[in-house]
Amino acid sequence: MSPFDPHSGLVFRGNDFVAVPGASVREIVNPATLATEGRIALCDAAFVEEVAAEALVAQKAWAKIDYKSRAALLHRVANAIEATDFHDVAKLMTLEMGKPYPEAVGELANVAPAFRYFAEMARDEAGRIAGTTQVGSFQFARYEPYGVSVHIMPFNFPILLMVWTVAASLAAGNACIVKPAEATSLSTLKFMEHFGAVLPVGLVSCLTGGAETAQALIASRNTHVVAFTGGVAAARAVNVACAEWLKPAIIEAGGSDPMIISEHAPMEVAVAGSVTAAFHLSGQICTSSERFYVHEAVHDEFVERFAAMAKRLRVGNGLGVSEIGPLVSEAARDKVIRLVDGAVAEGARIVCGGRVPPALNTGWFYEPTILTGVTPDMQIMREEVFGPVAAICRVGSFEEALELANRSDFGLGASVFTTDLKEAMQAAEALQSGMVWVNNPLIDNDALPFGGWKNSGLGRELGRQGLDAFRQSKMVVIDHDPAIADWWYPYPDSAFYRNS
Repeated sequence: MSPFDPHSGLVFRGNDFVAVPGASVREIVNPATLATEGRIALCDAAFVEEVAAEALVAQKAWAKIDYKSRAALLHRVANAIEATDFHDVAKLMTLEMGKPYPEAVGELANVAPAFRYFAEMARDEAGRIAGTTQVGSFQFARYEPYGVSVHIMPFNFPILLMVWTVAASLAAGNACIVKPAEATSLSTLKFMEHFGAVLPVGLVSCLTGGAETAQALIASRNTHVVAFTGGVAAARAVNVACAEWLKPAIIEAGGSDPMIISEHAPMEVAVAGSVTAAFHLSGQICTSSERFYVHEAVHDEFVERFAAMAKRLRVGNGLGVSEIGPLVSEAARDKVIRLVDGAVAEGARIVCGGRVPPALNTGWFYEPTILTGVTPDMQIMREEVFGPVAAICRVGSFEEALELANRSDFGLGASVFTTDLKEAMQAAEALQSGMVWVNNPLIDNDALPFGGWKNSGLGRELGRQGLDAFRQSKMVVIDHDPAIADWWYPYPDSAFYRNS
């Protein structure tokens, strides 16, 4: 396998980088400099079908490998990842989507543990055996792979979020076809070198393209389960397409996460944690805190300290010295501008930010922005911003904060800062979201399920649920002492209805 060339327009198939005959290509533009960093092929349905058929052949052999040997190979993948310095993939990630280089390296550092977790998780069913319903009958469930899984990925964490589902799917015995976000296809393809060096030929493929490529992958008769992370509109399209073919789908569709600052918040920790929760990756995280509900007793102090720290964040090219890189595209920045300007028109006040940095007139940059005087009915509190914006609503009680936090069509995550145990427990019980963080936002755990309620998704990634998402169950009943059951045909005459 030759090293990946970002300007080649190749895809990953059969453990090598190959051309896509007759494919159109698309240039990948650096959002900080607007320079072209490479190009990708747009795979059509015919090419997709060829690769899916090859993947199914590879999967049938993979499924026959015993769990211990399968786990050993996944550990070798983790070893190969850890043996690199992440430099090449991290640099490509920064060039194509703008993420600050330290954050790209940090993302990659969290990848290998997911392979190790699922490698071992798939070997252990934790002694789950059902109680028998008949004497002399052994009754149990087998968990078997679907076949070929499709992974339609977002741009913000292109490698980590891919690995969350790919590692689980491989551990379950499936083959995988990855369709990366167009904006981060180059770094995803470069990462495929780790799979090509270790795994059987054809077990993991990476096909580039847009919505048409994704739809072709879903519609293929040689694919069997779909994992998707992205926006709500695309999530609905994926779900509809999967429903047409009765294919299971694991969907993470983003959110507009609330952050509650209690009157009992540990202020220094709350300010620092909120800056990270709101502005990490320029706010382009599904679990970013966007809607802030701050108790009136600490509102003014929090806003003052929050703004002071936000103003110290450096905005610039991700390969330079910066915490805040560009937004991924012009359209992404236009959306942020629209929502901020709309909130101001409705009466909100800009405390800091709210503009394109004057010194950065090339690229899709936007300053970290804090708004106050925000009311629950404003559009900015009802739509996912996906940018470096914190909209603050003053509340009179913790109960009011909980009620407003739940007044949303989204339900991915929710964060709270408080030192009051009662409030922490109230939050854990009352918040309508798939994850709740108290005093420690944005944390995930390979062993705990990740996913959302309401419009934020279906199914779960990570944990036991993340593994089971890529397995189908089979009930098995074995009678080791065969005997005629009393309910079998023919029925005795005494069993029939008699009109007396």
